[in-house]
Amino acid sequence: MEMKSRVPVGPGLLTGDLNDLESVRLLGTKCAECGEVTFSKYETCGNCASEEVTHVPLSDEGFLWTYTIINHCPPGQYRGAKDPFIPFGEGLVELPDGVRVLSVIDCDLEKIHIGMKLKFVAYVLYENEEGEEVVAWKFKAV
Repeated sequence: MEMKSRVPVGPGLLTGDLNDLESVRLLGTKCAECGEVTFSKYETCGNCASEEVTHVPLSDEGFLWTYTIINHCPPGQYRGAKDPFIPFGEGLVELPDGVRVLSVIDCDLEKIHIGMKLKFVAYVLYENEEGEEVVAWKFKAV
């Protein structure tokens, strides 16, 4: 069976082999001048404006900094389950280097809490109009 082509949910967000989801990580930018680390790919540092930056994979572990429960289907081009809609957690995950990333939180909603340990997971979110599998991320309770 031939594997479908895969693309990231957006440019400059993920690094690794999309055909091996275990190898995928969030992509960050690290400044050589001031040491600032940010989520996603940038060509200049947002802190000091230096162009001396490198693109690095971010940690696959973090903790839940804050969250909310999404109880109603989001408007627009929402790609999750719609019929029936399944409530889910969404929150800011703080990584060891201090970067905070907005993410779906995959856990029992009765047990979600600030400070809980989380692990990055890359997964296929949907198939686009071109027949490609679109890879996104979430953080799962450890």
